[in-house]
Amino acid sequence: MAVSTEYKAFVLEQLAPLGQVRIRNMFGGAGVYYGDLMFGLIAGEVLYFKADEINRPDFEAEGTEAFVYAPPSGKTITMSYWEVPERLYDEPEELTHWARNAIEAAVRGKKAKPKKKRKAAAKK
Repeated sequence: MAVSTEYKAFVLEQLAPLGQVRIRNMFGGAGVYYGDLMFGLIAGEVLYFKADEINRPDFEAEGTEAFVYAPPSGKTITMSYWEVPERLYDEPEELTHWARNAIEAAVRGKKAKPKKKRKAAAKK
């Protein structure tokens, strides 16, 4: 499921109004980042944005679906990234709005995760 250089350039062009967006290859697809925060992913030349209980209804209303990963183990995993409605590519301001909502969902998700405990320093 490699992502073409052309598709990555297209996505960067679409998301240019956000500013500091970059794309990083990962596991045959690519992550879409705002700074160091991953808010989207690309798989099979399809763009997905991060969704949570606040912005997920927007994706559901558009009839799009969540990204489903099928690892070699055979057990599928539904992720919290939803396909971006195709109509948004013709509506740049609305696409930017959806991207900002995805960034906010990623921030909320990051805050909701418990912080990892540091191991106690070894005693001398």
